[in-house]
Amino acid sequence: MRVERIGDATLYLADCREVLPTLGKVAAVVTDPPYGIYASGGKWGRKDDLQWDKEAPDLGWLFDAGDQAIVWGGNYFPLPPSRGWLIWRKPDRVPSAADVELAWTSLDMNARLIDHSIGATNPERVGHPTQKPLRVMLWTLGFLPAAKTILDPFMGSGTTGVACIKTGRKFIGIEIDEKYCEIAAKRIQKAESEVKETVST
Repeated sequence: MRVERIGDATLYLADCREVLPTLGKVAAVVTDPPYGIYASGGKWGRKDDLQWDKEAPDLGWLFDAGDQAIVWGGNYFPLPPSRGWLIWRKPDRVPSAADVELAWTSLDMNARLIDHSIGATNPERVGHPTQKPLRVMLWTLGFLPAAKTILDPFMGSGTTGVACIKTGRKFIGIEIDEKYCEIAAKRIQKAESEVKETVST
């Protein structure tokens, strides 16, 4: 296990199953866990890049970890019924991919949709095959206005963390893959520097 602190962000290079029991309950969990698509025949990415997606993780800890929760890919998990789904529509998705991605939420609200092209995300891409656009994650956090601390146990390339820094929140991120944890740390450090520079000017 390795822990790194960057401003209001605390990053763990570790298996989230080892870290979660050591954390107190946070305001909200916002995450995009592996869906297990690779195991079910998904064909995106190279096989050596997809070992982390061989099975969908157990999310039984979810309600003990946060007061509220938003789980991208929530339709792949046995979560309670919700009317507060978030929908990301991809107008330029490839024909073999889904038209939309769904996020389950614990929020009692109407379902909401964002249109955002995959191509618009290209300048921010850092090599993670399922990297969420920053705009989509900023939109996601907008449904949690009172949540000052966000936990992402499947941090990946750190987009949730970047969104937290840009919206003035504390962030706790956990990532098991060293390559992606290092990428996340660099992105969050850059976001932290940009925020400080904006404040000072």
